[in-house]
Amino acid sequence: MKISDMTWQQVEDYLRQGDLAVLPLGSTEQHAGLSLSVDSILAERMAVEAAEPLGLPVFPVVAYGVTPYFRAYPGTISLRVATYLAVIRDILDGLHEQGFRRIFIVNGHGGNAPAGSLAIEWMADHPGSSVKFHNWWNAPETFAKVQAVDPVASHASWMENFPWTRLPGDLPTQRKPMIDLTATRAMDPQAFREALGDGNFGGYYQRDDAEMQAIWDTGVAETRALMEGPWPETRR
Repeated sequence: MKISDMTWQQVEDYLRQGDLAVLPLGSTEQHAGLSLSVDSILAERMAVEAAEPLGLPVFPVVAYGVTPYFRAYPGTISLRVATYLAVIRDILDGLHEQGFRRIFIVNGHGGNAPAGSLAIEWMADHPGSSVKFHNWWNAPETFAKVQAVDPVASHASWMENFPWTRLPGDLPTQRKPMIDLTATRAMDPQAFREALGDGNFGGYYQRDDAEMQAIWDTGVAETRALMEGPWPETRR
């Protein structure tokens, strides 16, 4: 149930019998030849497909995240960590105020990791509530499926190239060597862009769609299982 397809009355009805909400987190940042919204597209779609059979409300994706290292790439918008955490805290507070006590966060961007730490702090301030922070793409079963297809995979490579993140145009066919992440993390955004080039961290740019669908199906199943539980007991 996408919140954008619901009325407030429907949400009120849901809260009479349920207290679990799903919140996807994304980013607006360069992804080589793929959409700048890759992380947002994947997080929201993953959340919706995993939650649909369970009848859980999925809130709109938070489409901006923490991505300062890509700021030299046009179209990338990064929030400061303090700003981002304030936004996530306000969303969690709002969900709690309305009666949600279990919140499942589907994260699609590694730079959003501070939100996971915030969730632990927030739970300590809201006894009887529970938050799960789930990086869908590197969860154990999903990442194992990626590695089984090709162990050379990373940001903006084939592992993020789904039919729903792909744009018109031809992509390179060669496998790009992996970058030295340790070295690039010590660079400012302009130096990072010069070292990284088109934005792919390493790996092929595209794989067969059947392989991609198998990875996606694994991710949906793994995410749904975590949504189902187990959950700690919550209190209204």
